This record gives sequence, C-alpha cells and structure tokens, in this order.
Amino acid sequence: MSRKSTTISARAGVSRRSFAAGAGAAAVLTGTAPFSIGRAQGAPLKVGVILPLSGPQASIGQDCYRGVDVAPAIFKELGLPELAIMKADTETNVEVARARAEKLISDGAQLLVGAFDSGQSTAIAQVAEQKGIPFVINIAAAPPITEQGYKFVFRNFPTAPMILGDAFANQKEVFEVAGKEPKSVVFMHVNDTFGTSMANGIGAVMPKFNMPYKIAETISYDATARDLSVEVAKAKATGAEALLMVSRLNDAILITRELVKQRWSPMAVLSMGPGWYEDQYLRTLGKLSDGPINFVPWSDPNKKLSKTLEAALAKSFPDINLNTNHVFTFEALLVAADAYKRAKSTDPKALADAIRTTNITDNVSVGPGIQFDAKGQNDKVKNSAVQNRGGKLVTVAPKVAANAKPDMPMTPYDKRG
Repeated sequence: MSRKSTTISARAGVSRRSFAAGAGAAAVLTGTAPFSIGRAQGAPLKVGVILPLSGPQASIGQDCYRGVDVAPAIFKELGLPELAIMKADTETNVEVARARAEKLISDGAQLLVGAFDSGQSTAIAQVAEQKGIPFVINIAAAPPITEQGYKFVFRNFPTAPMILGDAFANQKEVFEVAGKEPKSVVFMHVNDTFGTSMANGIGAVMPKFNMPYKIAETISYDATARDLSVEVAKAKATGAEALLMVSRLNDAILITRELVKQRWSPMAVLSMGPGWYEDQYLRTLGKLSDGPINFVPWSDPNKKLSKTLEAALAKSFPDINLNTNHVFTFEALLVAADAYKRAKSTDPKALADAIRTTNITDNVSVGPGIQFDAKGQNDKVKNSAVQNRGGKLVTVAPKVAANAKPDMPMTPYDKRG
C-alpha cells in the first residue's frame, strides 16, 4: 500500500522544539481528505496517540508506535476506515501526559489512544472523561482506571489481578510440562504504579492457585535505579530457587548482569511484566538473555490476524520481534477503526456507544476476542507464557496458543559459551 501523507498543522504558538517532542504534533498516516468534527464517515478519524517517546520509557513507547506504523495497510485490507494519527510524547511524565491529552483534544483529536504506563494513562483518562472524548487504552494494568464509572474510557488490556491470575495458571502449566517446579522464589518488583499494583494483588490472587512455591522475600526497587547489586545480593542470600519479577527494560538488563556477576543462576526467571522480552534486552545480552519466561498479555500465534500483523512487522522492521507493545497498540487502533466504521460519525458520544458494543472476534491477542463490559474493560482477554530462546520469543502456554514447549530449568549463565 502506498502511503499518502499530509500534516495537520499545529496550533499557533507551537515551537519546532515542542513539535519534535510531540506536544500537539500530528502526522496523518493515511488519507488526505479535509476534516470536520461533525461530518459522517468520509474523512479519516483523528486519533491522538499518546506514548512515552522520550524519558526512561522511551524505547518501549517507540516500540509501541511500531504497532501504529503497520496498522494502515492491514486496516485497508480489512475494509476499515482510515485513521489520521496525531502523535504526542508524554516524556514519561504523568503531568506531561495530562497536558498532551488536553492539547490533542484542543487541536481536534476525536479519540485518544495510549499510554503504555498506568500512571500516565490514569491522567489521560481523567482528561478524556472530563472532555467527553473516547480514550482507548493500549497498555496499562492498574485496576482503578476502569473502576471510576467512566463513560468514555475503554481498556483492551488485562488488569493487574487478571495478569496475576493467568500468570499463576500458566506457571503451573509450564511446571507440569517441564517436569520441574521451584519450591521458593524471591519476588522483585519495580515500585512504579504497575509494579505496586502487581505487588498489592499477589497476596489476594496467589492463594487461590495453590502454587508449589513460597515467596522467601519481597524486594522493591526504584524504576530509575542504576545499580541493583544490593537487591540482587539480598535475593541470592535467601537461597530461593527462582526469581518472580515485575520489571521494566533497564532494570531487567541491570538485574541480569548482576546475576552473572554474582554467579547466581536461578532455576527460572518468571517475569510478569515487560523488560525481559524486549528486543533491546535480547540484543543487549545475547546468549545471556535466553531462558526467562514471561507471563504477559501476548498474541495468539495461531490466529490469522496475528500472522498478518507479524508479517507486516517483519516487513517494516526486519530485526524486531512481535510483542505486547505492538499487539495491544495495534488492537487499540483496531477498536477505534471498527467503532468509527459502525458509528459512521465522529461524534464522541456516538463513537463511545459504538466502542461499548464492540465484538471483534478476528483479533490478535489471546482469548475469544474484544468486547467491553459495563466498566469499559475487556474482561475476556487472556495472557500467555512466552520464553526467550535464541533471540526469539516462543509461546509455551496456554496450550491453545502454544507453539513450543518450555525449556526449564535455565542453562546456568556460566555454561552458555
């Protein structure tokens, strides 16, 4: 598909610097027709995509945006209407996220998508609800976001308790297939909004699953930490057999390097968040990246649209593995395009009503499809167990979405050649 591109002019007073930072910057990925808020279909829907494109989460936000880049050609094949993407950068800052949302709406955005991070997404949700503009969350797991009674906020991503529940269920499946199970783990987690939500949920969720291990120690750490040697040493001193992790990218790399330095090779690294499966993690650490099993929202490799998305990503970004960032950003836009097609209007209430009746069964993520309950939450989306193997990612659970068997225990770091 040849992309026609144009640029939505920024409002007066926006400098080149703020444009580059994403403060109201806008680029049309598809379509060149003029826009009018009240028009029925014929013009592309103006979608403000808000992501952390700079700051500590920049690499992940940029990775999410790859899901935006590959969407237009696929949507055209599916017969979906065009979207005009207005790109904004949160700078990995909650208050900036709020300001960017307000600016995008002021500049004419008719629907918002974002923002990977729970804290930033919470701020955007407040703005969207106040302004009456639909907001489709791509990635953010903090439960309170869809517990506020909002009418314009929708999340096609599991909450922290959903992620935890599926993580424990998939861990038990992995242990059964591998014929190995740890008897004790250290739980290490980043202390940001997502990590804290996951930590708070463990006490309530884990007892329901009769796990084979006990948590020997819980260790939290700062998301911007540059040295985690003390935390890893403390974890090693417990004598636990495995690590249970909720991390981001930079800390996952730091922790792995400390495991190697301190000569500790756990039976398994069981990650319940991003970081350990990121392409930068795989490329930076090479053979040392093999082994961690990630219990996360993922694609179902057996679904038709998953194969289409993976092929499109491979064509546009040959060195990038399909992951959560692409899948759920793509699906957030899929929700927007599908709703616009059915609403036949850019009216915010009409769009929100259409999103509320979403029933997409030809999708990418694990589970029966995309629907939203009365709170705006897709409560049917499921998670997978994905293992790092040779610089690639294979799905090892649940069985319905698996394309490989788990390799456990991990090969010790000092025996990887």
